[in-house]
Amino acid sequence: MPLSISRTAEIQTFFQEAAGFGNEHGNPRMKQIVLRVLQDTAKLIEDLEITDDEFWTAVDYLNRLGGRGEAGLLVAGLGIEHFLDLLSDAKDAEVGKTGGTPRTIEGPLYVAGAPLSKGEARLDDGRDPGTPMFLEGRVLDLDGKPIAGAIVDVWHANTKGLYSYFDQSQSAYNLRRRIVTDAQGRYRARSIVPSGYGCPADGPTQECLDRLGRHGQRPAHIHFFISAPGYRHLTTQINLSGDQYLWDDFAYATRDGLVGEVNFVEDASGRHAELEFSFQLQKATSADDEQRSPAPGYRHLTTQINLSGDQYLWDDFAYATRDGLVGEVNFVEDASGRHAELEFSFQLQKATSADDEQRSQRPRALQVQGA
Repeated sequence: MPLSISRTAEIQTFFQEAAGFGNEHGNPRMKQIVLRVLQDTAKLIEDLEITDDEFWTAVDYLNRLGGRGEAGLLVAGLGIEHFLDLLSDAKDAEVGKTGGTPRTIEGPLYVAGAPLSKGEARLDDGRDPGTPMFLEGRVLDLDGKPIAGAIVDVWHANTKGLYSYFDQSQSAYNLRRRIVTDAQGRYRARSIVPSGYGCPADGPTQECLDRLGRHGQRPAHIHFFISAPGYRHLTTQINLSGDQYLWDDFAYATRDGLVGEVNFVEDASGRHAELEFSFQLQKATSADDEQRSPAPGYRHLTTQINLSGDQYLWDDFAYATRDGLVGEVNFVEDASGRHAELEFSFQLQKATSADDEQRSQRPRALQVQGA
């Protein structure tokens, strides 16, 4: 029987002190969570008789995981992100919130601020020689009525399985757009057929999966945020039919009702793919329902920076220039020509309520939003 000391009064008092319960400062919720992590970690060490070598190997692994920016990848691969969806489904069912398009994982590769189009958009920049794809569908309520003015925020990988922003060879917001549905709730998009992809072969996520005897492959898929005033925000994705990993997704994102049937067509212009997929949204019961979850624990910030050197910097008719919001632009001449460099950091306040973490519903544009 493994030796156990973690439940003794002495160790419990020690953990409470380590979690900050001996002072009146800090965040009470954070203290509660850290205490539970300490208690459960100690119990795990005792129950499985974790050796010192195993413990410090795990610490080194976490360092490498963070260094590669793969924490979001690992939580998907271990099914934790999918578990959160299942838990949300269970909570919804308990209070009668059922129906509509299923949710599934967001993944770690969303980038806010994609260009906004009305009715239809072209997602790709024309540089990838992939198979053209024509995607369309409607956003409906649970009764099948169209929702006009909904925003379809869509993003996906290129034919190499890479996403713009994270892949610097792609143009800004390539394969990322926001589309406002028309009066019939319809959206249309032209793009290219995305490719599935795997975890970086030399990364810590794949290292973990290798030790578990698992692959790290995802099927071809397309991500969506669907939002509309008065309706619950939907985070979902569709996985494309015919992919060998469709029902063997390492991230557990494929769900019934989320398979997009791709139809490949040959015509005079060549080969292209057609895909139709519609979404059904539940009615919102609170303002929080309409929002995507922001960075938890911090107040939403709406601000802007005004650029140094402008003649109207301190004579802005809108009175937006404030101390601390001037971006110092440095113009540089080098062998490649002239370019500008601008560095600006943001500091967020801790939230004291859920409302603090939300952006207001008043439309705003061309502003930096940190959350």
